[in-house]
Amino acid sequence: METKYKPIMEFSKLTRIFHWLRAIAIFALITTGFYLGYPYLAPNNFSGEPTGFLYALMRSWHLIFGFMLIAVTIFRIYLLLTKECAVERRSFLDLINPIIWFGVIRAYLLFGGHPRLKGSYNPLQFITYTAVLLLILAISLTGLVLYAHVYHEGLGGLIMPLVRPVEVLCGGLASVRAIHHILTWAFLIFIPIHIYMVVWNATRYPGGGVDTILNGIKFEKE
Repeated sequence: METKYKPIMEFSKLTRIFHWLRAIAIFALITTGFYLGYPYLAPNNFSGEPTGFLYALMRSWHLIFGFMLIAVTIFRIYLLLTKECAVERRSFLDLINPIIWFGVIRAYLLFGGHPRLKGSYNPLQFITYTAVLLLILAISLTGLVLYAHVYHEGLGGLIMPLVRPVEVLCGGLASVRAIHHILTWAFLIFIPIHIYMVVWNATRYPGGGVDTILNGIKFEKE
């Protein structure tokens, strides 16, 4: 008998847009951030005139994508509280269900099929994505501390009293910079694992995977 699948809307249009905006911002921030930490390229300047400020250009793009990541994250958190993301919130019910935990671990060890979920994420995904959200918040806070110490007026001056406790908690500006850099490496560890697991799920379980974050639809057996 032929197996029939039914389409289910798992991720809304805004969820998918925010996902790819965050992905673009993170990749841009990693690229420009490593350049700011170690400027391995310099423009040719045979005249001795102060022109070709590649470092300043990289810093400008770093700031642009940094504030883009902060803005998208704020709206993404708000979206999680709306009706549009009700399916994602139901993932918490799977998180506290030991039967789902057993089924997911068994599936990842290749001993069985993936259990049917109430939400969008299985328990391991839920914990991982929550950790990534906290990681984004931490790297954004340390980035704002560094920003406020360079731009003393305007927004920098406005947020300085708010981010100063973060600087003190981290042990000073040098420690803030070190933590900011270390958190970048956390993203570099997460990204290849995330891509591998998404592709692995898409090939092993044809109901979703890569397609889901593109068109928002997953397929379940009727």
